[in-house]
Amino acid sequence: MGYRVVVVGATGNVGREMLNILHERQFPLDDIAAVASPRSTGNVIDFGDSGRELKVKNIEHFDWAGWDIALFAAGSSVSKDYAPKAAAAGCTVIDNSSFYRMDPDVPLIVPEVNPQAIDGYTKRNIIANPNCSTAQLVVALKPLHDRAKIKRVVVATYQSVSGAGKSGMDELFEQSRNIFVGDANEPVFFTKQIAFNVIPHIDVFLDDGSTKEEWKMVVETKKILDPKIKLTATCVRVPVFVGHSEAVNIEFEEELSAEEAQNILREAPGVMLVDKREDGGYVTPVEAVGEYATYISRVREDPTVDNGLSLWCVSDNLRKGAALNAVQIAELLGRRHLQKAA
Repeated sequence: MGYRVVVVGATGNVGREMLNILHERQFPLDDIAAVASPRSTGNVIDFGDSGRELKVKNIEHFDWAGWDIALFAAGSSVSKDYAPKAAAAGCTVIDNSSFYRMDPDVPLIVPEVNPQAIDGYTKRNIIANPNCSTAQLVVALKPLHDRAKIKRVVVATYQSVSGAGKSGMDELFEQSRNIFVGDANEPVFFTKQIAFNVIPHIDVFLDDGSTKEEWKMVVETKKILDPKIKLTATCVRVPVFVGHSEAVNIEFEEELSAEEAQNILREAPGVMLVDKREDGGYVTPVEAVGEYATYISRVREDPTVDNGLSLWCVSDNLRKGAALNAVQIAELLGRRHLQKAA
């Protein structure tokens, strides 16, 4: 017996990836519904490469009764309006937006990191999916934190334009083409030219000079992993279509050699260590696209601080940073609470 699952925002980048991953991982389904805004109603989309097509339903008229799980990938305003309605009808919501992440009654889950926290979902019948840059970071940090206790993290992100949705991807493509042919190249979606450039600005600026994306990494890491961890981030948009990268510097309470850290990461759930210390012996975003793993490379000791390590972390942001993590939460929910067998 399987589950009846709704994908909200099914026509967007993350929604389509959710459908792909549900099919790839053979999630036990009795029924699947694709739901989106009225402008997408009636469109037909593929359910992965299953050969099955789904007709998109209008979220404004969708009846949530009788559905088990809803994967939301449609933004905070949609989650704010419709997640409580789905939850009240008995459909457990797994929300990819930022709206519920810091709600104390909503668990914020990365299954490899804090699976036990999902038990609190019954308070609201809603589970939050973390920010894309946070998800891959905590997968890398968790096994090291268990061994040597992390004090402080300094991270610089190199985030792909797909993190900003289809409009961001379109702008990178169009600007790149325009530069090559000599056409006008004014930014429309981003604040500066993104093609052949980097932009140290993601989301809105806060009063202290940080951006909301940087704030999310701080507060979400504390909620998921450990409130005592100090973290500072600089989040940068780069001209890459898919795949987020992070340069991470970590200070520990206890001594931890690079060799031991490599051994720990080699066995850690969700992590793939590729660290050969030679030309090409590391992973870049291109290699991570379409993969489930969070890739770790360039693990090395930092001699400028006591008990310091630096590493490079890469993941497909549409997958582990969003759609894959949501499906993994659904799998975890099934194992721990809903208990329907495939």
